[in-house]
Amino acid sequence: MTIAPAMTAMSIPSPSQGVWHLGPVPIRGYALCIVLGIFIAVWISERRWVARGGKAGQIQDIGLWAVPFGIIGARLYHVATDHDLYFGAGRSAWDILYIWHGGLGIWGGIAGGALGAYIGARQHDIRMRPLMDVIAPSLLVAQALGRFGNWFNQELYGRPTDLPWGLKIDEAHRVPGYADFATFHPTFLYEALWNLAGFALILWLERPRNGRSGIGYGRVMALYVIIYTAGRFWIEQLRIDTVELHDVFGLRFNVWTSIVLFVAAVAYFVWSLRRNPGRESQVYADRPAEAPAPAAED
Repeated sequence: MTIAPAMTAMSIPSPSQGVWHLGPVPIRGYALCIVLGIFIAVWISERRWVARGGKAGQIQDIGLWAVPFGIIGARLYHVATDHDLYFGAGRSAWDILYIWHGGLGIWGGIAGGALGAYIGARQHDIRMRPLMDVIAPSLLVAQALGRFGNWFNQELYGRPTDLPWGLKIDEAHRVPGYADFATFHPTFLYEALWNLAGFALILWLERPRNGRSGIGYGRVMALYVIIYTAGRFWIEQLRIDTVELHDVFGLRFNVWTSIVLFVAAVAYFVWSLRRNPGRESQVYADRPAEAPAPAAED
């Protein structure tokens, strides 16, 4: 079965190339999307942090820890869940280092980034829960921009479709078994739009209203997890890429991950709301009061 030419003419084109060369230096579309997402996320978080009472520049300092830890964690998660790409027959483990070819797992990135943020926050006596609440919405923006890297690489697309917004995929990039199809669900675009809508929803939900101070104590981060996993649940089931742990009791491994994290985030949100309604007034850890300086002798 093939897609009718009239429908492919209305489809979304894929980039003709994902790499440009500036002299001997390759400039990769995938890497540009990741870097742009990180830059925008830090900028948004910095503004939100200052609005919460934090000091300017601290988010950038924390980012120096969170970003590399996040990238390492994201790569390790991807390798762990798709290790045959690197350790199977005819594969090279050195390819693990080539992150510009794609392959970053979001939950590994969140875990690694949280560890790096914790290290950076300790250096400034910053409380973790208000910090994570500040950063959480910006993650959705970073992920939305990062997903366009999949567009440049022509990867992680969905099932074949004849919808007007179907994504054209070059034959060389089609998943085995789908060579006769030309257009596929643009799951990168679905997730990007879902994430941006989630970002706007969180900003609306956390606005102080009716005398309440807003959402705090880690519940904004919980909302991020709830929104993202809800979208990932249905988007993941559209995808046709092969992953090592792609079928567990009839569902892809990443779908099960989304279900577990969604339930955990909802449970935490309800528990935290009952325990600590409102929002923290202090974003820094309590410091012991300094002893008064001794009076000078006459």
